Order: sequence, then structure tokens, then C-alpha cells
Amino acid sequence: MKIWVPSKAAVDVLSDLPDVECAVYDGTEAVPRGAEEVEVWVPPLLPVARLPELLARMPRLRLLQTVTAGVDLYRPHLPEGVTLCNARGVHDAGTAEWAVGAMIAVLREFPGFAAAQRDGEWTYHHTGVLADSTVLIIGYGSIGEALERRLDGFEVNVVRVARTARANVHGQDELPELLPRADVVVLLVPSTPSTVGLVDADFLSAMKDGAVLVNAARGTVVDTDALVAELGKGRILAALDVTDPEPLPSGHPLWTAPGVFITPHVAGSSPASERRMLKLLRSQLLRYLAGEALKNVITDSY
Repeated sequence: MKIWVPSKAAVDVLSDLPDVECAVYDGTEAVPRGAEEVEVWVPPLLPVARLPELLARMPRLRLLQTVTAGVDLYRPHLPEGVTLCNARGVHDAGTAEWAVGAMIAVLREFPGFAAAQRDGEWTYHHTGVLADSTVLIIGYGSIGEALERRLDGFEVNVVRVARTARANVHGQDELPELLPRADVVVLLVPSTPSTVGLVDADFLSAMKDGAVLVNAARGTVVDTDALVAELGKGRILAALDVTDPEPLPSGHPLWTAPGVFITPHVAGSSPASERRMLKLLRSQLLRYLAGEALKNVITDSY
């Protein structure tokens, strides 16, 4: 069985499996020979060029296992008969940790103090604080649960939101009532037709003065023009690990918008995520070879 994987580490973790031939394709080098023989493909973290053409060259493909929780890049082009699985759980720790760090960095004004340090300036003043605030988590799945665990001890009130309401979790349709009460709004939703543009001008205007928008989801969830306009008023703050467009081009107004802290989609890029991805990959391949049910099978939008 021929498998394409994104790294030498992935090859090593599968090297002892019987009748498995692994080739590394990390998306930066030329496409390896033998695409027509690939049965299992684990794409690299960054999107590959000409994805539909590449998938069309894989008539024997049966399993596409992503290294990301999001699968929006692959679903529109998935050939019939191919099982799509995501990496749910792999990036929970890294993404949750980034979200906590980002909200603290913005509230305590760390970027501004770092700039003052470079200039050798002592800019003493009071800042915001996370304690006693209300944190609204939109997209309360496994990452949301991991985020809430990490917020335990920060003395905050966590409000949970998912697509549909369930016990102790509000439905997305309740956002107009919830947004004005939140001090921090964290986006963890996948990119689906119902979430693209979710954070528009109305959403942003409903946020309270001084609130922080934290986007660890997908850039397309936020209307970038609306966000730039709202930040320009100096009324809200934002911490973004994802943007639309992405990568954010030099000179884009979002770079210099007041009150925004931007990182280059690194929330899940950590040694912990790598270790957990390799563990999931081996588990999935063992299940696949044994004909057992796979984990994280995508049957709907996500």
C-alpha cells in the first residue's frame, strides 16, 4: 500500500507497518512519482498547489487524513469513495494555549510595552486584565473545552456557544443577546457556509466597548473590511492568528489598524501538535489496515 505523508517523522512512525510504502510530500518539492498508486494521503499543513488536479491523479485514493482540524480546503474536491478524516484533538493544546496568551497579551498591552522596550521608554500606566471578565467561546468543541480548562484559575466567567444549543451550551442564534455582555469573544468555529462572514459589521457593533475579539478559527469567519473599520474607531481590540486574505500581504490596512495583535497562523504549530499528530496517524493506519472504524471521519460540514 502506497502512502504519502508530509514529513520524515511520519515515515519513521509508520516504518514498521507491514506492506506499507511511504513517500514524503511536504508541498514544497515536486510532486513525487506514483500518484496513481497512492491509497492513503496525509497532506502537509500548508495548502498544496493545484489540489483538484492532484486529487484527479489519484484514482486509488481511499483515505485522506488531514493534519488540521479544518477540512474546508478538501471537501469541495474530494473524489467519490474517498474517506476524509481530520485531526480533531491534535491541535487542542496549542490553540487553546495561544488563545489564552493572546487575550492576556492584548489586555495587558504586551505588544505596546515590547515596542516601548525597544525604544528604551518606561511607559507606566494601568492596563486591562482578564480577571473578573466574561469570555464568550464561539465554537465550543474539543478546542473550546481545552480553552476552558486553561482558563480555570483565571477567575473568569465562561459562556459557551455551539451551532445548536445543548446542556450548558448556548446556540449560535443567541449571539445577539450574548455579545454585548462579553469582555472577550473567542472564535473557534470551522469554516463552513454558515460561518463564513459570521463576524460582520453587525456582530462587531454588538460587542461592548473595550472587548477583545480573538480569532483562532479561520480568517474567512471575519469580514476583514468590517473589522478594520471597527478597529479604526478605537472601540474594540483584536488578537488574530488567522486573516482573510492569508498570508496577510504587506501594506494591508489590518497590519496597522489600532488595537490589533497579529500572529502568522501559528496557534497549532508546536511540538505538542507534532507529537499528537504522529500518534493519531499511526493509530489511524493501524485501524485502516485492520479494517476497523476510523477516528474523526467527516460526514457533514465538519
